Amino acid sequence: MAILRLEQSDNQYTPEKLTLLTVHSSHTSRRHSVSVYNAQSTSKDLPVVILMHGVYGDHWCWMHLGGAHVVYERLRQQGLNEFVLVMPSDGGIGDGSGYLPLANGEDYDAWVTDDLRAAVTKTIDCVSAKSRWYICGLSMGGFGALRLGAKYPDNYRGISAHSSVTSIADLKLFTDVDEKLFTAKVLAESELLPWFIKAQSLPPLRLDCGMQDELYGSNLALSKTLNDAGIKHSFEAFSGGHEWSYWHQHLEDTLNFFNQIELGQ
Repeated sequence: MAILRLEQSDNQYTPEKLTLLTVHSSHTSRRHSVSVYNAQSTSKDLPVVILMHGVYGDHWCWMHLGGAHVVYERLRQQGLNEFVLVMPSDGGIGDGSGYLPLANGEDYDAWVTDDLRAAVTKTIDCVSAKSRWYICGLSMGGFGALRLGAKYPDNYRGISAHSSVTSIADLKLFTDVDEKLFTAKVLAESELLPWFIKAQSLPPLRLDCGMQDELYGSNLALSKTLNDAGIKHSFEAFSGGHEWSYWHQHLEDTLNFFNQIELGQ
């Protein structure tokens, strides 16, 4: 196991249903924080939804800027099945890691794929080796969700991306950090389409973007590229920009999408 050390919050001191983790990974030689919502459920083998943040962000953003737990609880009252929401840090390098295996040897792909799953399974009683995992992200996290979902299709039962960065070049819209920082260990690692083409069988895939978002054009182009390659997916365009009010609203689409997959199990 690549986890060197693991710290877990005490439930008596944290907000209801929330557990906080700090994971020291040998893949990155860094400490990573994780927010886990619905962590104290008494159910067993619950499905897990990973929610990945964008540039500048951290593990707390999905809840405390996007109200992910508020969306989840509202949908639960409407009949949504139980899920555990797992919200990891991307790794804390520069403005963002891209969730990539970087040329400097720090592997943020393995942090999400290996360490995150191991840490959550070890510490959260309602998650087990039998739990099904889903992956979602916004902006840079959307890029990460698309890339990791396509690269490791057997790990996930569904993939969703909101307002996704579709290439490393898109990050220039949000950060002045040298693009070379995001150079993967192998250059093709940072491209999306080769992973979709390479995958033998992909889980259900959806993406959406606001029509006022600066990434709308690149998301349209990605959808066309996937269509041209015969990659089955759905793309939805809504009113809205690159902003938390949009992601708060449309997280509902992701959770309902994953719920429908669960109902088909």
